[in-house]
Amino acid sequence: MFNSTTRRAALALTSLTGLFAPVAAYADQPTPWQYRFQEPATDIMREIIWFEEYTLWFIIPITLLVLALLIYVIVKFSAKANPIPSRTSHHTMIEVVWTVAPVIILLFLAVPSFQLLERQFTPPSEAELTIKATGYQWYWGYEYQIGETEEDAISFDALLLPEDGRPAGKEDLSVYPRLLAVDNEVVVPVNTTVRILVTAGDVLHNWAMPSFGIKMDAVPGRLNETWFNVEKEGLYYGQCSELCGKDHAFMPIAVRAVSKADYEAWAGTAKASLDEANKNLMASLEAKNKLASAE
Repeated sequence: MFNSTTRRAALALTSLTGLFAPVAAYADQPTPWQYRFQEPATDIMREIIWFEEYTLWFIIPITLLVLALLIYVIVKFSAKANPIPSRTSHHTMIEVVWTVAPVIILLFLAVPSFQLLERQFTPPSEAELTIKATGYQWYWGYEYQIGETEEDAISFDALLLPEDGRPAGKEDLSVYPRLLAVDNEVVVPVNTTVRILVTAGDVLHNWAMPSFGIKMDAVPGRLNETWFNVEKEGLYYGQCSELCGKDHAFMPIAVRAVSKADYEAWAGTAKASLDEANKNLMASLEAKNKLASAE
């Protein structure tokens, strides 16, 4: 009913529609009075947005139909307009339509829904990078599984940036917003299948990244797995989406997607010094931004 070609065509149409829609494009972080999704950074998130718009083609007509029927019944069968009510209790055709129509509608919703669910748990290729995310009260810890020895591992904690005394280079609130920016971002290469192993060290947490289409529970003593493939460079923000205690609102998630060359340089340095790796990466990105502005 819904093969991959049909879905890709619909996604392309959705993307073209978004280009001409009179709505400001959303970046990789929430915006004031935002009521739509963030701008998608992965193919999965684009499919989620398409499915949401697809379901509206069913929800809106059904809602209007039910509203019209309610109004009709209120007017037509009120005590004033109909003092002697009909004693008819069954109508075969109405009952058949009322049963068959919802079944057909549910089929049209279920098929693409199951296809999307399967895609979310089936990466297109073997993961090239595996990162373990562990939720704590109230911050995230990350471990990169790069090599086979402890010397090859990269591990760090990501804590919320304080309101005062921010480190140099992270003072701009438009890029590093309050309650979302962290001291150490997760760095990943673009166009790469990344596996995320999610767990927790104390209570339930949830690793959620809206622009990636990811929302995975972090359960103590259990590893949950998901994946993403970021298509464009940028800094993306998410938050813990499981009520985990008094500082639940203060354990954000930040993922910086960079080119594969920048990632390789960062990973090579991060094995010895994370601070030095982050400093070099920021310098490289700043140089690229200045070059792009000059052009």
